[in-house]
Amino acid sequence: MRSDKDNLIVNLTFDFAIEIIKCSKILQQSHDYALSNQLLRAGISIGANVREAQNAESKADFIHKMKIAAKEADEVEYYLSLIQHSEDLPTIDLPLAQIQSIIKIISKIISSSKSN
Repeated sequence: MRSDKDNLIVNLTFDFAIEIIKCSKILQQSHDYALSNQLLRAGISIGANVREAQNAESKADFIHKMKIAAKEADEVEYYLSLIQHSEDLPTIDLPLAQIQSIIKIISKIISSSKSN
């Protein structure tokens, strides 16, 4: 059985998904369903793709799944920035620092996987 206990990126993306669920609920309470759904979908997808990469069939498959996670992370960063700069949305404690850290780590994982 695979153990993700000591896998930094798996743990970070899981914790991030929990934060995204909280943000999404706040947006839903303000009846901003479209943005809430987009944020939720992309936010939890990051961890799902990182987790899926842990069971990759090859190095190329691993890199591909991590690239998908990177794209989803970029999308989430966009949505969080949009929320932050919108005057019509509720004030939310946004996990911008978390997503920026996740993006850096995923980028480093991809680049180091390519060079090995």
